[in-house]
Amino acid sequence: MPTKNTKYQVTKKNHNIVTNRIEVQFATATTNIPDKKKITSWARKALPDNNKNVELTIRVVDEEEIQKLNQRWRGMDKGTNVLSFPAGENIVAPGLLGDIAICAPIIEKEALEQNKSQDAHWAHMVIHGVLHLLGYDHIEDDDAEIMESHEINILNTLNFSNPYE
Repeated sequence: MPTKNTKYQVTKKNHNIVTNRIEVQFATATTNIPDKKKITSWARKALPDNNKNVELTIRVVDEEEIQKLNQRWRGMDKGTNVLSFPAGENIVAPGLLGDIAICAPIIEKEALEQNKSQDAHWAHMVIHGVLHLLGYDHIEDDDAEIMESHEINILNTLNFSNPYE
């Protein structure tokens, strides 16, 4: 006879189900933005195969919101393209990676200035943000080389060229 908790038991049948939850929020009037499906697929590409039960939020924002976040959390009173907020190790919800804020107007402007397609630059920034949540950074040259190598490889699987060339 099943117990009350039967539906919560892990069985061989459902043990390997991928349950990544990536929430995409739009909080900007900018209209030239990839859809949720694209953003989610780019984020998933940046997750290693062993990160099957993770949760993260990607919030697409305007310049005012990104500037406020940058000022509050980094002490920099200016806009930026992407900010990542890792959940850290002392979290209540296992698998929670954290949050990413991406500034749509800045991404659009940078893509034009760098002569890149909007999708290529968006994919790069989404992947960049996820890698930060996974603990990568680019403060030191050696670390930057490792992070950039991962970005290039992931973008290559999506048929986007090296963003650093």
